Amino acid sequence: VCTVLCINRQQDTFMEMNNTMVPLPSDLLSKKETVCIFGTGDFGRSLGYKMMQCGYSIVFGSRNPQASGLIPEGATVLSHAEAAQMSNVIIVAIHRAHYNFLESLTEALQGKVLVDVSNNLKANQYPESNAEYLAQLMPSSKVVKAFNTVSAWALQSGGLDASRQVFVCGDDNKSKEKVMEIVRSLGLSPVDKGSLLAAKEIEDYPLQLFPMWKYPILLSLGLSTFFLLYSIIRDVVYNYVTKNKDYSFFIAISIPNRICPIVALILLALVYLPGIFAAILQLYRGTKYSRFPNWLDQWMLCRKQLGLVALAYAFLHVLYTLVIPIRYYVRWRISGYVLDQAHNNRTDPLNIENAWISDSYVALGILGFFLFVLLGITSLPSVSNSVNWREFRFVQSYLGYLTLVLCTAHTLVYGGKRFLNAYSYPWFLPAAYILSLIIPCIVLVMKFFLILPCIDRPLTEIRQGWERKSKYRHQANNGQTTKETSAV
Repeated sequence: VCTVLCINRQQDTFMEMNNTMVPLPSDLLSKKETVCIFGTGDFGRSLGYKMMQCGYSIVFGSRNPQASGLIPEGATVLSHAEAAQMSNVIIVAIHRAHYNFLESLTEALQGKVLVDVSNNLKANQYPESNAEYLAQLMPSSKVVKAFNTVSAWALQSGGLDASRQVFVCGDDNKSKEKVMEIVRSLGLSPVDKGSLLAAKEIEDYPLQLFPMWKYPILLSLGLSTFFLLYSIIRDVVYNYVTKNKDYSFFIAISIPNRICPIVALILLALVYLPGIFAAILQLYRGTKYSRFPNWLDQWMLCRKQLGLVALAYAFLHVLYTLVIPIRYYVRWRISGYVLDQAHNNRTDPLNIENAWISDSYVALGILGFFLFVLLGITSLPSVSNSVNWREFRFVQSYLGYLTLVLCTAHTLVYGGKRFLNAYSYPWFLPAAYILSLIIPCIVLVMKFFLILPCIDRPLTEIRQGWERKSKYRHQANNGQTTKETSAV
């Protein structure tokens, strides 16, 4: 009897263990806490819909619950006071101008997390950030800034690839971690920016319009304008004044096809020029632990953008070049040349030297453009993240300088013998491509000296941490030695 009872008990225990190992239904596993959203505007509805997809129960707080007919299906709409009782996390998706009504809910919101998602219409619109203002209004609540860098359209469409980072800041670490957990559950990447003092910077972030592209674009537009005016004076105005010929149609294709490679070459050279300045400063100072001037820092930070703008100009140059054979002016000149040969019953022999120059010019351009495109592809985050630092440096530095060499040689071969011809300098103005060679040649000559062993060796040692003793350190060491001698 005892044996039978033991066997039955073991079977019951085994069955209980099996029952405890049965997986829970998926809806129970995905069920998360209730989150309250104040505001039924576009962003509030979009955020609520996204959170419901991720398993959250959403309660909307509205000043007019009966009129809120656009909310996601499955969500609840209550008055602000009633909705505040349903959750410990309240997302405030309303404009700063309407924050005042929250003061009447002080008791209901006491100790709860208020997530401020607001933005302003312009930078520095208010003396303090919206989140800090909310914290002043609701001192008994815990204010966290988040979600202001994500758009309602991205939440609705799911196109969050370009804006997965969500900046989060707040003075209470537990509240901030709770909000960051919500961010992660939505498939986004929270970035902790520290205390609520960072809220002003976070709120200014969506107002920035291509901050790293500002100077490269302005520089490229400035260079384009200068060379456009320069080419018009040299090729259009000169011919009209001295020869009474109207070449104004050059402005459509001929002059732009001249400007694009010029600007591309100059911008490519400007990508590598700040690195040379940095190396010279490090050699002069004898250390890598001294800050660069602010202008050099900003210049080095926007090198990627400079290179991509240069690549865009190179693409335009290729497109303009491809349409040359179908231009009316070119076909007119070719047909006139052929008729002139037929009329005079002559055929010009093949000039091997000119053939070599022409083919070399085209070949250098093709190779330079290929490496230029390779540099642009490597700068993409999806590609740069898949290579190690040595591989990235090899492409961006060594192949980058090779690209600059090929593009500079492409321009030099294009000039050929025309550098020495007097007709190439109307009104004593050199051709625009001659001006474009100044900065690239300076960069390549300076880089040549920097790679010499007598210069490259100490520069490498400095970048590995070696420091030359400065005058200040020498005096400090002398003072320490004097003290030690006196002590002895």
